[in-house]
Amino acid sequence: MSTPRPGSVVFQNIRKQFGAFTAIHDLSIAIEPGTLVTLLGPSGCGKTTTLRMLAGLEHPTSGRIIIGGKDVTMLPANERDVSMVFQSYALFPHMTSLDNVAYGLESSGLKRKEARERAEDGLKLVGLAGMGQRLPAELSGGQQQRVAVARALVLEPQVLLLDEPLSNLDARLRRSVRTEIRDLQQRLGFTAVYVTHDQDEALAVSDRIIIMKDGVIAQEGTPRDLYEAPASAFIADFMGEANVMPCEVIAVQGADATIRIAGLEHKVPSRNARLGAARLAVRPNSITLEAASNAPFPGRITHAAYLGDHIEYEVETADGSLFVVDPGVERALTPQTDIAIGFKGRGIAIISG
Repeated sequence: MSTPRPGSVVFQNIRKQFGAFTAIHDLSIAIEPGTLVTLLGPSGCGKTTTLRMLAGLEHPTSGRIIIGGKDVTMLPANERDVSMVFQSYALFPHMTSLDNVAYGLESSGLKRKEARERAEDGLKLVGLAGMGQRLPAELSGGQQQRVAVARALVLEPQVLLLDEPLSNLDARLRRSVRTEIRDLQQRLGFTAVYVTHDQDEALAVSDRIIIMKDGVIAQEGTPRDLYEAPASAFIADFMGEANVMPCEVIAVQGADATIRIAGLEHKVPSRNARLGAARLAVRPNSITLEAASNAPFPGRITHAAYLGDHIEYEVETADGSLFVVDPGVERALTPQTDIAIGFKGRGIAIISG
């Protein structure tokens, strides 16, 4: 088995309608060869429809889809040089792992001996060497997922498509398998388009994340960009919890803005901010708490929950309730404690909506 050749993916002004309903609105995406890009969003946002159009399982109402420089917009799935890993694995239960991996190769006309040799290489590639004679029922969920990945990779596609590939696994196994998928993608350098609704999963595996909402791109960027600099309240809340707070922009100097909340002033990235009223997204772990009854930005703890490696607080302020995550378990604060609120340097962003 040779190394898969990575291909680029381009969506040009894609629109998809189902009757009178428009699922995708004028979508344009460019994916570089050898990168893993995740389509992320809530149910109904259009991410799965987008993946199905890339796979050839749906055709766009208008626009063009280009893979590796070739227009594939109206080509059937078997002529697109892509392979798909399904949410349900879609393994044949009566076939061994080796036969499952070899199936697509044999169906494409490859001789049985060569197909099985490449299937063996595929199983070795995903860490399942020597397990080719096991039936799917004799494998763990994570091992079944790796068989599904091997079956897709042995076809040497330009693009590997992964549709919610970890949704059937328990939380601990999801962490392990997502690491394996990411390591494999980086080692082999194939292009991958990954669909999930799980933010942690997207952050862990992606070179780039495209967040979709109502059939359009809400924001795209690196995992760090989206988490630390969300453009809207929707992105801030979807990419991990965030406190959305009113503030006032009192100064803008180049890339920095100075904001005021109550009597507290703090510098944040300006993000094209204008002077005056604005809104701020603040991550729960970017808030500091100190016991104090007289402070520029005062609050009172209303609830505290010890969770082993951190404490979660609910804090009442004049601007509403804040959710705070504090790693300082050695100095737990109790409900009804008056506190002074502060901010760390990261995880704070001015947002537009």
